[in-house]
Amino acid sequence: MATRTWAPPTGGPYDLGRTLGVLARGPGDPAYRVDADGAVWRASRTPEGPGTLRLTARAGEVRAEAWGPGAGRLLDGLPALLGAGDDPAVFVPRHRLLHESHRRHPGLRLARTGLVLESLIPSILEQKVTSDEAYRAWRLLLTRHGEPAPGPAPAGMRVMPSPAAWALIPSWEWHGAGVDAKRSATIVRAARVAARLEEAAAMDDAPAAARLQAVPGIGPWTAAETLQRSNGSPDAVTTGDLHLPRIVGYALTGTRGTDDEGMLDLLAPYAGQRHRACRLILLSGVTLPRRAPRFAVRDFSRM
Repeated sequence: MATRTWAPPTGGPYDLGRTLGVLARGPGDPAYRVDADGAVWRASRTPEGPGTLRLTARAGEVRAEAWGPGAGRLLDGLPALLGAGDDPAVFVPRHRLLHESHRRHPGLRLARTGLVLESLIPSILEQKVTSDEAYRAWRLLLTRHGEPAPGPAPAGMRVMPSPAAWALIPSWEWHGAGVDAKRSATIVRAARVAARLEEAAAMDDAPAAARLQAVPGIGPWTAAETLQRSNGSPDAVTTGDLHLPRIVGYALTGTRGTDDEGMLDLLAPYAGQRHRACRLILLSGVTLPRRAPRFAVRDFSRM
């Protein structure tokens, strides 16, 4: 076991759970756990190999413990993961709702994992399906094709497969996890150029998004969802989402039916911080009144 501690440079409040919570892919994510005492466990695949990270927040600092071949890389990247490179003070609210949400969540930071494939693959799984479908697919694929998390990780924690292993998953396993041929083919294509995609973690948003979207099947939605996590981008706003434009429009104007263009117009005053603005809107608790039934979960294994 190796250890490291980190304290926010400003000395202000810090919210470990909200900062890292966006990295969890559903309540049953095999690569992410939260103990009853609030400790966060993450299982990651680094260039050096698999690693497990346990994080606890106490007395204004975060203590990290790490195991496995990837432990050194995970501890080296700890400050970035916890938001050391993020400065929420530059955000200037221009709507009452955002001002209140920003005030209520002073400990929120934007996490930067530095690991592209780790965020890209589950984002591909989330294309055009319900969250429950995507979370189930991620859980089953990691359980069947990942490997046990190093160290004393909670039972059932798994490190995601290597790029080579993703590319070798047979078609019936994708089918059994409810993943259609289009998404599985996109993941295989991404896995085959994993080294090139990982370079996007050190790029600015525009070239990083272009690098990801050079892979057929990866569009602006998937690229933004990835860069928000791998690069900690405060401006990678998600377009092409079924719900987000309407939520943003309703939160900021009280009207329904906002589309991507309308959302981007509303977020224009937050240029450079548009993703943070969306995070704060979602944290505000404002929800769009439901008028239609939820989408039915499709069973790809029977198709």
